[in-house]
Amino acid sequence: MEPQLVKSAERTVRILEALAASPHTLTLSELQQTTGFPRSSLHALMRTLVELNWVETDSAKSAFGIGPHALLTGTAYLDKDPALPFAQETLEDLREEIGQTAHFARRDEAHVLYLATRDSREAHHVIPRVGRRLPAHVTALGQVLLAQLTDDEVAALLPMPLTSVTEHTIVDLEKLTGELDQVRTRGWAYEREQGTRGVACVAVAVDYRIPATDAISCSMPVSLPSAQIEQVTQAVIRHTRKLAATLRREGIR
Repeated sequence: MEPQLVKSAERTVRILEALAASPHTLTLSELQQTTGFPRSSLHALMRTLVELNWVETDSAKSAFGIGPHALLTGTAYLDKDPALPFAQETLEDLREEIGQTAHFARRDEAHVLYLATRDSREAHHVIPRVGRRLPAHVTALGQVLLAQLTDDEVAALLPMPLTSVTEHTIVDLEKLTGELDQVRTRGWAYEREQGTRGVACVAVAVDYRIPATDAISCSMPVSLPSAQIEQVTQAVIRHTRKLAATLRREGIR
């Protein structure tokens, strides 16, 4: 049975999610088009959210964006996550060993949410990742976590049609299912330019929960020779297994 949602609370959350997902501020008309909410109730909710600093607006109150209190809530989530300090240490150790960018992420329904990142010291252009969400099927992080589910669970979870991010993104469910079978067999995921052009990524699930909700990944240039990719893969496997053992030993679930 579907839970009965409180309409005003659901609308408030949907508004904040729409503003967070947009790369630019949104007008009231754009918000109405995105959410489908009546203009009268939308206007009242926006006025309340602006007053409480969850939403910011310009002097003419013609465009809206996420406000500072949303950041406070997101930071509190990171501060209170007991697994995160251990994961951050793992990312530091992994970057120190292989010199590439390392990520820690958690599956959020059909997406992955980045909770920590350590960028390669050679990175010339750093893309902020923490707090970002990406469709799970386009990333190695997402694929290794989707592989924790059954094929039926994956089919029920993912929206159709699958979003294409690059020309290499897997958008066919049958092909994705085949890829997830390979991930289950070898124990790690690997993708080339499915989420970002010029970037390959390997990921391993942190199996301190069943099914695993978190994963560690390493991003690297697609130009790396196969021997170096294998070295990176083995390092990610080793450090991720060590992290999972530490979290289980600490009683973190």
